[in-house]
Amino acid sequence: QVQLVESGGGSVQAGGSLRLSCTASRYTYTANCMGWFRQAPGKEREGVAVLSRDSGGPYYADSVKGRFTISQDAAKNTVYLQMDSLKPEDTAMYYCAARSGGCASNWGRGDEYNYWGQGTQVTVS
Repeated sequence: QVQLVESGGGSVQAGGSLRLSCTASRYTYTANCMGWFRQAPGKEREGVAVLSRDSGGPYYADSVKGRFTISQDAAKNTVYLQMDSLKPEDTAMYYCAARSGGCASNWGRGDEYNYWGQGTQVTVS
């Protein structure tokens, strides 16, 4: 089993920046592809960005390309999401997720991910 722990959410004004972190309790190939989803009230869960530990990616939702950057520190089993030029429509609960294998196939489908964090709130006003 793998536990994912997120941190870094908060409130920020439009145009500001936040950085989210997600640390996995251990590395396993069952959590090789890691990244971020988000869900706003009344909306469906949306894949934001993912990358894989060994190769492949990153992959981004069109709505965040050019503003968000996903990266990793493999030694710390940690994935980061740098969010710049934030907009009110980025307001959501952000969840870290992980699954086995690579990220290329159906990366935005949440039901293909085995592990989830508890979520961290991002509010942009």
